[in-house]
Amino acid sequence: MGFQNKLKIWNLRNVDFKKHLTYSHIEVDAQRRRLSIRAHRLKSCLPTWEFGTLFCDPAYLTLCHSQIGTMVEPTEIRVEALQGVHSDYENTHERFKVLHCFASTDEEAAALVKWKATFHNKNNSLLASWTLSTDACRDDCMNQLFGPIPPELGKLTNLVHLNLSNNQISGSIPFKVGKMKSLEVLTLGSNNLSGPVPTSLGDLTRHKILYLYSNQLSGPIPSELENLENLTDLDLSANQLSGSIPITLGDLTELKILNHGLNNLSGPILSELGNLKNLTALSLSYNQLSGSIPITLGDLTELKILYVYSNQHSGPIPSKLDNLENLTNLDLSHNQLSGSIPITLGDLTELKILYLFSNQLSGPIPSELGSLKNLTDLYLSANQLSGSIPITLGDLTELKILSLFSNQLSGSILSELGNLQNLTDLDLSANKLSGSIPITLGDLTELKILYLFSNQLSGPIPSELGNLKNLTDLRLSYNQLSGSILITIGDLTELKILYLGLNNLSGPIPSELGKLKHLTNLELSANQLSGSIPITLGDLTELKILSLFYNQLSGPIPSELGNLRNLTSLSLSYNQLSGSIPITLGDLTALNILYLHSNQLSGPILIELGNLKHLTGLSLSNNQLSGSIPITLGDLTELKILSLFSNQLSGPIPSELWNLKNLTDMELSTNQLCGSIPITLGDLTELKILCLYSNQLSGPIPSELGNLKNLTDLKLSANQLCGSIPITLGDLTELKILRLYSNQLSGPIPSELGKCNKLTDLQIAINIIGGSIPPEIGNVKGLLGLDLSSNHLIGQIPKEFGKLTSLIRLLVQNNSISGNIPVEVVSLAKLESLDLSDNRLNGSIPTCIADFVHLFQLNLSNNKFGENIPMEIQWR
Repeated sequence: MGFQNKLKIWNLRNVDFKKHLTYSHIEVDAQRRRLSIRAHRLKSCLPTWEFGTLFCDPAYLTLCHSQIGTMVEPTEIRVEALQGVHSDYENTHERFKVLHCFASTDEEAAALVKWKATFHNKNNSLLASWTLSTDACRDDCMNQLFGPIPPELGKLTNLVHLNLSNNQISGSIPFKVGKMKSLEVLTLGSNNLSGPVPTSLGDLTRHKILYLYSNQLSGPIPSELENLENLTDLDLSANQLSGSIPITLGDLTELKILNHGLNNLSGPILSELGNLKNLTALSLSYNQLSGSIPITLGDLTELKILYVYSNQHSGPIPSKLDNLENLTNLDLSHNQLSGSIPITLGDLTELKILYLFSNQLSGPIPSELGSLKNLTDLYLSANQLSGSIPITLGDLTELKILSLFSNQLSGSILSELGNLQNLTDLDLSANKLSGSIPITLGDLTELKILYLFSNQLSGPIPSELGNLKNLTDLRLSYNQLSGSILITIGDLTELKILYLGLNNLSGPIPSELGKLKHLTNLELSANQLSGSIPITLGDLTELKILSLFYNQLSGPIPSELGNLRNLTSLSLSYNQLSGSIPITLGDLTALNILYLHSNQLSGPILIELGNLKHLTGLSLSNNQLSGSIPITLGDLTELKILSLFSNQLSGPIPSELWNLKNLTDMELSTNQLCGSIPITLGDLTELKILCLYSNQLSGPIPSELGNLKNLTDLKLSANQLCGSIPITLGDLTELKILRLYSNQLSGPIPSELGKCNKLTDLQIAINIIGGSIPPEIGNVKGLLGLDLSSNHLIGQIPKEFGKLTSLIRLLVQNNSISGNIPVEVVSLAKLESLDLSDNRLNGSIPTCIADFVHLFQLNLSNNKFGENIPMEIQWR
């Protein structure tokens, strides 16, 4: 039929299209009731009166244009309209997305106007034309409409296509939607719909496309959907659907797309899905599906996409999948699949993506995978694959990503991998690969990511890697690489991450690394690098992490490191660095971690470190730092770890440290600190470790330390502390270690310590503690070591000590303990060291001591036992 005749059928004789459109194509399909106009430019609005007589019986109206008004970007506008519809453009400043239209019957129009009244934004300009006297319907896709879908929608019995996706429509899908008998396409995706999928959808027997994805629908998938014999597309993904997949879905033999991913579906994948011979895409990912993958999926010979990842599938990969000759994407990752990779997968010659990672697959990688010439992505990582990397993988010349990490692969890295000229990502990390890094990897000029860490690679780093100009991430750490760091690495100017730590690299750090201007992470720790830190590292202004610890670096810390204003972590510990801490480090205001411990640094701790407000970890221990602890450290309010032990620091502990409310670990031991312990330390309620031992601290132990409810380690030994042990220490119920030995403490042992039931080590030796041993100590049943020696204790050994059945070390020597050794000590069968010497014990020595099979140190001398040592003990 000619174009003019078609226009007559549609009563378009009086419409002057050229007045309003510059068009290249108009098509009228009277049989399907479709009018399509492809326009290059809209000259003006298409007036209502001209389109008032457009159609006798249209069901679709599609206008596609490449430029409207001043717009440049092409836009497609679709309206699936009702019987007897007229349309016009609403010419706004925004991109045209909708067309106005009205229904041909009063009943249908009234239904739509009633629906409009339910929307919260019913007065929005996009809905202004919805009245009984003018327009009634539009395609509301992507208009951000609110409110529920009214049941009256079921009266629109002539509607063929309803698209309400990408709005904010809420509530449930009305049961009466099933009365829309002409409906072929229903798209409600990307809304806020909830409740069940109505069983009445099974009455839409003309239905071809059903999209309910990205809502909050719950409950089971209705078995009634089996009635939709014409259905080609079914997408229920990204909801909260539960239960099993209905067996009746296997009857929808016209289906081409089936997507149930991102739900809570359980049970097995039904073998009946193998009946869907027209299926091209099947996605059941991100559910709780279990059982084996049915071999009947191998009957889906039209299938191009098969996604069943992120479930709980077990058993082997069916070899029958080799029938899927059209398959391009296969993703079975994140399951519990076991057995070997079928060699038949090598027959899927159209395959572009193969994801089998995060399973329990074992055995070798089949050499047959080398037949997959179209493969671009191969992920076999996080399995238990063994054997060598097959040489045939070097034939996959289209490959862009090769990921084999976290397996048990052995042997060498093949030089043939240098044939993969399109490769951008190569990850062979966390295997048992050995030998040298092949120089052919330098031919992979498209490579952006190269991960070879955590293997057993040896030999030097090939200079050819300097050819990889596009490389952004190079990780070779945790190997046995030797030799020097090549200066050619300085040519990798796109590099952002360089990890070479935990190898046997030696020699200096090349100054050429200063050319890597995009570098954010530099990790060279745990090698044998020597020489000074190059000042050119100060040019790496994008650097966030600099780790050089555990090397043999010497010389001063370069002041140029103060230029690294983006640095969050600086670790230079366990070297031989000397000189003072540069003042410029106080400019690194983004720092979270500053670790300079175990060097030979000298001079004072800089007050400028107080500028590092984001610091969470500061460790300067095991150096030769002197002077006082600067009060400005009290400004580091985010600090969690403060470690200054084993230096030559002097002066008092600053009371300003009470500001460090987030502190969990304070270690100031083995210095020359003096003065009293500030009572303000009792405000550090997050503190878990407090170590002040081996200083010259004096005065009493503050009772305020009893506020530190999270404390596990309290070490105040080897000072000059005096006074009594505060009873408030009994409130430290998380305490595991309490060491107060080698002080001048007096008074009794507080019975309240018996409440510290997590205590494993209690040492109060070498003080002038008096009184008797409180029996409450016997309540601390997890105690492993108890040292009360060299005090002025009197009275008897409490029989309650028999409850300390975990005790390994009991030292009470050099006191004035009297009386018998209680028979309850028979329970202390784990004792390794027992010293009760230099006391006033009398009576008999219990023969049960001979049964302490772990005992290797026993001293009972200088007491007043009335009998000879039992023969059983002598023979030990």
